[in-house]
Amino acid sequence: MDAKSANWRTATDAARAIREGALSSEELVQACLEHIRATEPTVQAWTFLDEAHALAQARAADQGRRSGQPVGALCGVPVGVKDIFDTADMPTENGTVLHRGRAPHKDAAAVARLRAAGAVILGKTVTTECAYFSPGKTRNPHNPEHTPGGSSSGSAAAVAAGMVPLALGSQTNGSVIRPAAFCGTFGFKPTHGLVPRSGVLKLSRTLDHVGVFARTLEDVALLAEELVGYDEDDPDTRMQARIPFTALAAEEPPVEPLLAFIRTPQWERAEPETREAFDELVAALGSRIEEVELFPSASEAWDWHRTIMEAEMAANLEREWRHGRDKLSERLRALIERGRDIRAVDYQRAVASGAQLQESFEDLFIQRYDAILTPSAPGAAPRGLASTGDPAFCSLWTLSGLPSINLPIMRSANGLPLGVQLVGRRHFDGRLLRTARWLVARLSAES
Repeated sequence: MDAKSANWRTATDAARAIREGALSSEELVQACLEHIRATEPTVQAWTFLDEAHALAQARAADQGRRSGQPVGALCGVPVGVKDIFDTADMPTENGTVLHRGRAPHKDAAAVARLRAAGAVILGKTVTTECAYFSPGKTRNPHNPEHTPGGSSSGSAAAVAAGMVPLALGSQTNGSVIRPAAFCGTFGFKPTHGLVPRSGVLKLSRTLDHVGVFARTLEDVALLAEELVGYDEDDPDTRMQARIPFTALAAEEPPVEPLLAFIRTPQWERAEPETREAFDELVAALGSRIEEVELFPSASEAWDWHRTIMEAEMAANLEREWRHGRDKLSERLRALIERGRDIRAVDYQRAVASGAQLQESFEDLFIQRYDAILTPSAPGAAPRGLASTGDPAFCSLWTLSGLPSINLPIMRSANGLPLGVQLVGRRHFDGRLLRTARWLVARLSAES
């Protein structure tokens, strides 16, 4: 493989080649930077990129390997980082003019773990304003007239466009799954609390998740394996043994998985093309999928999610609202103002109801199913850049804290990606990745 195509190498393949001395990190990073120069004017995925600094990191990784230092799983592999993760050597501006020029002195926990694994932090990718709805500059790499989704728009677009093999994102509603669906990448949102969020812009402790983007399931597992673990600064993480995601994802299931197809009460939002595609998908899976009605107690989940998100975002963005509300978008101001008016009793009821949802889904998985199949979004990426799309097919799973993954396995009539979302049991993330690999392989064999 020549240097010009090295940027399209998978992270797994690149890491192996670097360890074996068949490829240098400098060659890989240089290939990525050359591709960025060619594609960034159209895609606009980056908010900070210092080529000299990226190459210096790559040379340091190569020198460390040659000198016999221990080689991490991501040694020399470039990673893009959403611009709400603190980076000690790069600005972190959270997509808002209120934080312009902000220069943290410490890495976010997830970024620190990437560096410990030997990764090159290539640069910071575009986010929407405070990781909410107001779009950044990024365009969909498949068609720049269409949205890339949000709020992890830059991360999804950069991976899809071949600028970088891996990227970090976050999800409070649909901000990993939706842009992954629109841009045509794998996007993985682990179980709530599995990956620490310290040093990441805090919007909602109840709902915030760290997520990852990659072009293969093997790369998703490789990256996730390095991020998971306890962090004393994130009270929702816990001490646990290292999870061997790579090995788990590569295993053959002991029995063929059985999936539950759940339309959810949001099905009416699905576009006709999505409905037809899922009818065909369910038919293709035959006896390995069953349609399941969502239990009635979940019908209010979208209201509960909105109540929690608005109340907690209002609290966490209090400083921005007090001192710079005139610089915030109208949509974000309105959310904060609604959140400030939410009654404590309504907030507490929503939090308690969300916790009960987790138990109901636990019963569903224990009784019968390996994973839930549902759309990632109502349809393909909408035309226009004023909106990042509808997160309605993500809210329930975010509220429940369940692991979910977008599978880029379908296309719309206009050639844009059409996402398939697979949702798993809490704390069975490796099993979800294994089931996802089985599903992709089965559908590929039948196509």
